[in-house]
This record gives sequence, structure tokens and C-alpha cells, in this order.
Amino acid sequence: MDSCKLSQPDHVTGDQLLNQHRNECSDKEFSNSHFGTWNLEKLFVSWWVLISENDWTLPLSLVLWPPAEKPYLFSHPPSSSDGGMGYKRKAREVQSDDTKMVDGGKQPQLLPSMIKNKEKRSALYAKLKHEKKTEKRKNAKARQALETRALELGEELPPKKIPRTIENTREADETVCRPDDEELFAGNDADEFSSVLNGDRVPKVLMTTSRFHSTRGPALIKDLLTVIPNAEYYKRGTYDLKKIMKYANNKEFTSIIVVHTSRREPDALQIIGLPNGPTLHFKLSNVVLRKDLKNHGNPTGHKPELVLNNFTTRLGHRVGRLLQSLFPQDPEFRGRRVVTFHNQRDFIFFRHHRYIFESREDKKTDAKEKEEVTEDGKRTLRGKVFARLQECGPRFTLKLKSMQHGTFDTKGGEYEWVHKPEMDTSRRRFFL
Repeated sequence: MDSCKLSQPDHVTGDQLLNQHRNECSDKEFSNSHFGTWNLEKLFVSWWVLISENDWTLPLSLVLWPPAEKPYLFSHPPSSSDGGMGYKRKAREVQSDDTKMVDGGKQPQLLPSMIKNKEKRSALYAKLKHEKKTEKRKNAKARQALETRALELGEELPPKKIPRTIENTREADETVCRPDDEELFAGNDADEFSSVLNGDRVPKVLMTTSRFHSTRGPALIKDLLTVIPNAEYYKRGTYDLKKIMKYANNKEFTSIIVVHTSRREPDALQIIGLPNGPTLHFKLSNVVLRKDLKNHGNPTGHKPELVLNNFTTRLGHRVGRLLQSLFPQDPEFRGRRVVTFHNQRDFIFFRHHRYIFESREDKKTDAKEKEEVTEDGKRTLRGKVFARLQECGPRFTLKLKSMQHGTFDTKGGEYEWVHKPEMDTSRRRFFL
């Protein structure tokens, strides 16, 4: 490294050197430089005299004005208020340069977050994004070539990559139900829903609203009456919920559904199992009535089929059995109605559809040629058969807030499970 011997000439003083630097740069650049304050001027003059008296030899890069390689020349680093990069941030970026290497560790990798200039940062980001996209396209073509070759040779296709999602990377839970769990199946025969699910009792549901409600609450109940068979609506009036439960037990109802409203919008759903509970409290959101659905269908009076998805834990299994107990266990497939409760990330999505099976040759052939009769006398469709769906409504989303053991009791009730904010420690932790 080049070096020079510093000596203070007789005709050059520290003040003259500072004035020369002040004249060469603008006022803003001088105020932002390391010599723009009065204290730094004094330190610089003292530093120059000390070097001259001791006859020190320093690298040339420390003498060049302004210093390009070194962020500061004195014992303390400049603060971020001086207009330059902060000392801690600079140290982090230097450390990141040392740790992130490319090309076999020959040169550090430059990241967009390390560039202060907006145009250069955007250009580097676009370049990295283009390289990533090109590599992805190249891998897709290579995989397609392997699949084509495997089909030609009659070999097995290469295994498909499974994408990483929040669902398949969820945290391990000990309460996940397993197919060989004998204790779980033994408990199903003795829980509160066994009499209904085994066919000993016919499901019968009483629906009502909260004491103070708007027109949207009864409108939602009107749509639910067409979804759940054997359901009846009773006006709440001024009756307490305990009196309603006593009346429902005498009339042999198996469940009670209470729709709560807030600010003229349904916001909560309470389901009470009779006569022994449990009581579930759900948060209700994204409510869309049937009349608000575009091109909705009109359901028939047939008993619907029921689909329950992703209720995997003990708690989810219990919630699913309660929802199952609201519907009859002998669906009428002729009506082609299906009710779906789909659990995803502890949000239960409710949908109600009608379906129909068709073949792609329907438009080309006559109505008599669409079907063919088998030896058993059954009719089947010709060609490739596919299903079409038509939503009947309503649609809404449920979020479980609490599960209370037994029927509704605000004073002496015991809770089996209550959701608390401190339980949400990770995005990959689910309870249902």
C-alpha cells in the first residue's frame, strides 16, 4: 500500500487546510462531512500536529480528502444524524458481506437491501427476479422432458414435488386423531351425540335470535331453515335462554341455534346440544344471504348430504360431531344437495350447493341418446362424465371461540376449551 510521510509545512496551517476543504465542496456537503463541526476542526488540527511532531507514516488513503475508504478517522464513529449511514447499520452490512458468499466463496453476494440508491436497488431486484424465473422455467422444461421420456420407455414418472404450505408444515400436535385410536372410537359410542348419530333420535333444531336483533338475523335464519331439515324458528321476545332450553327439552329438540347480531349484522352463532350439551360459541363473519348471491339455485326439500373436511384433532372431531348431529343421517341422494363444512386454519367455511352430472356429448346428441341402460336396469351417461355445481346459499365463516361443558350456564359452567390471544404463538399452530 502506498504511504506518505506527513509533515506540516510552514506556510500551511490547520485552519488554511479546513478553508481549502470548505471552498472545494458546497455548504451542504461540508456540513455533512466529518469535519463540519467546531469540535471536529479542533480534533483535526490536534491530530495533524501530533503526526507532524512524531514523524509518523500513514497510508495514503487516510490522507486523501475526503476519506473514501474509511467511514471516520477519529476514535468515535459519526452518528446517523450527520447525514451518513449509521455505525450499527454499516457494521451489519459489513458482517453480511462476510457471511453471504457466491461463486464458491470468492466474492460476497450483493443484496438489494444493501443498496441505498433506489434506481440501482430496483435494477438489481429485477435482475435477481429474472434469474429466478429463468431457472424455474429451465427446471420445468427438464422435468417435462423426463416425464416424456418415462412415458416413452414405460417407466415410472418422477415423483412430484409437494409445495410447502402452512397446512402441511403445521406444528406437531399430540391431539391429532389417528385411524388406530381405539380410545377415540370407544368415546364416540358414549358421547352426547351418539343417540342422534346412531339413529336412536331424529335431529330436531330450534332456531332463535338474540333479544335485540335486526332484520338480518331472521333473514339468515330463514335461509338456514331451508338447509337444515326438521328446523323451526321461534321469536325470542324477552325470554331467557335457560327458559328456552327448558321448553326445547320438553318438546324433544336435540339442538338450539342462536344467532347474535351487532350493529345490524350477524356476528356470532351459538349452538347448544340438548339435553346434555355441549355449548359452542362461534364468531360469525362474511355472511352472504341467498338473495345476495348471483345466479343462486333454489334447494329442494330433500335431506342433504353432509361433507366435513379437515377436523383432525380431538377438539375438531368433537366440533364435527356436533355439526353432524344437526342433520339427518339418511341423506336423499335424489335431491343432489350437499352441505359442506370445510375447516382451514381453524376457520370453518360453510357452503350449500346443488350438483348435476353431465357428459361432454350432451350438446351434440339427442336427449334419448345421452343415457344407456345397463343389464341391471340402471341408466348411465355416455362419454366423459363431469359434475357441475350451483350454489344455493347462504354462505358464512365460523371461528370457534369457546366450548362449554354441558348446556349454557354463565355462572357455574365449566369450559372445555377457550381461545385466548396468547395461544396464537405461531401461524402454523392450529387447534381444529
